[in-house]
Amino acid sequence: AGYPRTGTASLKVALERLGLGVCYHMSECLKRPDHWTQWLRAAEGGTVDWDALFDGFAATTDAPGCYFYETLAARYPRAKVILTERDPERWFESTQATIMSPAIAQRCAVAPPEFNAMMRKLDWHPAEASTHDRARMIARLTAHDAAVKTTIPRDRLLVFDLTKGWQPLCEFLGLPIPGAPFPHVNSTQDFQRMVASLQSIEPGRVKRALEPQPARH
Repeated sequence: AGYPRTGTASLKVALERLGLGVCYHMSECLKRPDHWTQWLRAAEGGTVDWDALFDGFAATTDAPGCYFYETLAARYPRAKVILTERDPERWFESTQATIMSPAIAQRCAVAPPEFNAMMRKLDWHPAEASTHDRARMIARLTAHDAAVKTTIPRDRLLVFDLTKGWQPLCEFLGLPIPGAPFPHVNSTQDFQRMVASLQSIEPGRVKRALEPQPARH
């Protein structure tokens, strides 16, 4: 249920390394243009076949799924909910340097209209002034996090600080702690390097390049 840039890419990788199957994330959504109109329909209050949309996936993190956490929690009553949290000020700065940056706005300018329509309906489009308003964005994040904590029962919710590593996540899911370090991927620097590399990538390969990349050590 955590917003983008709160560690959602790292959580995706962590869940997959725990053997829970493929986790849906914006990086997966980008590869599936046929999903964009379905997310738009969901944002407009329409009916969506969630089982079909998530066919082949065992979990979801990041956008667009995080905006529908309440709907999905009701649809899948046995599913557990994880809320990744981050300091609001640092979160805002991260959004502006990555997913709300001018470079991403330029990519959206040449993206298919279905993708832009979905992002605008979710109020998450880098070309909109509202996504660069610090006070508004921080208020939106804090309101979202508070709503998740109020809506989801405590026994079903993990409020997760990724700096704590594997232990709280594995205890919550009832799984053993892996021997490998907890993954930390898609840092601001990694994201910026990826975007810069898109200038030399053929259009058909852009979606693959947008997938989360492991952090460099």
